[in-house]
Amino acid sequence: MQIQRRIERHQLPYYLKVFNRITDKPVGYIGNVSVDGMLLISQLPMLVNARFDMRLKIPGPDSPRFIDFSASCQWCREDVTPGSYDSGFSLELPPEEYVEMVEALRHYFSFHPISTSA
Repeated sequence: MQIQRRIERHQLPYYLKVFNRITDKPVGYIGNVSVDGMLLISQLPMLVNARFDMRLKIPGPDSPRFIDFSASCQWCREDVTPGSYDSGFSLELPPEEYVEMVEALRHYFSFHPISTSA
């Protein structure tokens, strides 16, 4: 059985920007996600052991859909890219919309067998 990767190239940082839910200012963008947490890439270091109220704006055909959640910064370090920082966050009770987004991304970036129906 031949397997082919079905991934189109997209500018994911454009789609996966993270905002401060209170101020609506951009905080950074998602570098990696799981149901329990995420890696945030930002231009400023994040305060370790602090809780942040965050928002994802998922593009839609009519308007963006918001996913609001709270997360605690577990660690922060300078990225290999100058002027960028990586921070690990654990999510506090992730909302169902966040869990659905993680599952959708996992499915989108998976390998799927090519259908060979004759």
